[in-house]
Amino acid sequence: MHHRAIRFLASAAWFLALALACGSAAAEGLDAKLLPRIQAATFEVVAAKPANDPLTYEKALPLDLLPFQERTDKYYSLGTAFSIGNGRYVTAGHVLMTGFGSLWGPPALRDNAGHVYAIDKVWKYSLEQDFAVFSIAGHDDDAGPALELQRDAIAGQAVYTVGNAYGTGVVVRDGLYTSDTPEQESGRWKWMRFSAAASPGNSGGPLVDLQGRVIGVVLAKSPNENLNYALPIGRVLDAPDGVAEMDQRTAYQFDVFDTTLTGRFKHEFKLPLPLAAFFAEYGKRFDAHVDDELKALLAKEPARTFPNGEGSEQLLNQVATMSDFPYVIGRASNGVWGLGGDPGDNVRLDANGYVTPGWFGKNMLFHLRRPDTVPAAKFYADPAQAMDMLLKTGFVKRSVGAESILVTSLGKPAFAGMHTDAWGRKWRVWKWPVPFVNMNLVVMALPVPDGYIGVVRSGLAMQDHDMEINQRALTDFIYANYDGTLAQWKDFLADRSLMPAAFDKLRIDFDYGDHFSYASKRVSFRYTPELQAIQPDSVLTLGFSFFKDGGKPVWDVSEVWISAKQNDSNYVMLIRDSEPPASLGDDFANSWDKILHRRHPYDSEARDGDDGTKVTAVAGPPAEANPKVLYTATYAVEGRKDAADMAAHLALLVKDLRVDEK
Repeated sequence: MHHRAIRFLASAAWFLALALACGSAAAEGLDAKLLPRIQAATFEVVAAKPANDPLTYEKALPLDLLPFQERTDKYYSLGTAFSIGNGRYVTAGHVLMTGFGSLWGPPALRDNAGHVYAIDKVWKYSLEQDFAVFSIAGHDDDAGPALELQRDAIAGQAVYTVGNAYGTGVVVRDGLYTSDTPEQESGRWKWMRFSAAASPGNSGGPLVDLQGRVIGVVLAKSPNENLNYALPIGRVLDAPDGVAEMDQRTAYQFDVFDTTLTGRFKHEFKLPLPLAAFFAEYGKRFDAHVDDELKALLAKEPARTFPNGEGSEQLLNQVATMSDFPYVIGRASNGVWGLGGDPGDNVRLDANGYVTPGWFGKNMLFHLRRPDTVPAAKFYADPAQAMDMLLKTGFVKRSVGAESILVTSLGKPAFAGMHTDAWGRKWRVWKWPVPFVNMNLVVMALPVPDGYIGVVRSGLAMQDHDMEINQRALTDFIYANYDGTLAQWKDFLADRSLMPAAFDKLRIDFDYGDHFSYASKRVSFRYTPELQAIQPDSVLTLGFSFFKDGGKPVWDVSEVWISAKQNDSNYVMLIRDSEPPASLGDDFANSWDKILHRRHPYDSEARDGDDGTKVTAVAGPPAEANPKVLYTATYAVEGRKDAADMAAHLALLVKDLRVDEK
């Protein structure tokens, strides 16, 4: 159950790599007199490295471990392009699109002498056939020689790949044009298959014949054999002038279930356009497409989607084990919705702070407990500080040579905003660029009394919008409890901007050493230190769950748990229970029957266990009134206590306990 950024299905070859390459010394059989012209007409596609790195590392980066060319080059090598004359150049569409949303400089051309030429306008573009035709700035004609073109090539002849193999410059390798294969969706055209070697960096380069004429554009390679793919140059030449075409089948998924929505990304717009305007026009259509795909996917199976669909009943009729870790509500293969997530070990911070990291698919889940020495107002106002704490889990590292260097700070976020989910919970939305991998990191952080719970996800910069809308949608499927010491609750309750809509109907009031009270439209109770200590380090947890109220799913408090202090066995607990539907079977029915008829352990009788003593009573109408909702009230203390003492404490708990929910 995980979301995939848009994945196009037109060809199995399409998504092998962001950039492919061809290289080696001059190939046998190709006239050496042709090489200077071929190499002069073939260019690296590059992007400028960021001038400044906003990240902080645990130590200085050991850049001396990198090859000389890699550490001294001011550009990243992306792929290959070539001149076809009349001021026009060709590359693979996916090479050009590395500039879409990029954190690096825009794609540009670099010749063998190291001169860099900015791309000016895009004149033709095809997403499904994966090519782009463009011009360069400041040149009405070519920046050097152009390659001859041959649109009538036939299989069986010797061919040569020319391109930027592994970012080492333009080189040539030989092989055979072996066959043609239909485009996989509907056979709209045929790909050329060839055996000349292909390596990362050569995507967009020319495939030439024995006379040095371009017969195809190198695009991709087979993952399991030396079989590579090119688009016939005739497809580029015959494509309509002045049009950007997008027409591909897409498959869209979302984290919480395995349903796939098959759709189509089909648009076109007029060219030529300057490069930045081209990206903007493409982005408007692509972003609208993924918006529509996500919306359609979530609406596709309402009869099977939480909280209204089948398979939801179990989670709507239980209170999950109390936890301050954010679990994800997901649908299992049997159609039943439950809680997913894999919490790891706590990473300790100063002054009782800690981070609990975990994973759900491609998402990092976390609970960040605020250190006692950090004031609440500063903590909730400073996302950079919160991220510095999260980074101590080691989830962002930079590989340099054989070393992996921990990132200790991302600095201030590039974006900080708010998102209110379907349940009225107010999430902080933070976004950080990670330039060295051309990725963005998006954090959805939900303020809770002791800190934050949240979700982190990273993705290529070009996938930024898709990643963010998925993160926002995922917040509707997070199971969240609100936990903290009474001192932390005091700070939290003082800032209404932190609280979800459900808190508008709650009243929590306490005075150390005097009283504690809780009231909602459903239930209320009050007690004094005669029952249990009330002090700054006492811990209050509101366990929120999903249940139906008047037939409508709601997110509200279903458990109130208060301990005398952190990790103390002396606590009081109030749990909401409701009559389960018959579809849930005997286990749920028997549990409800015990509560309804006040049978053990809900009989107000003291019981021993787990190195402590407990007593539980049921609050609400008697069984004869056929109630649909009841509350169980429990008092627990460490060690063995006599029945009379437990009965006296239970009486103090239920004395001011009132159930208003019908």
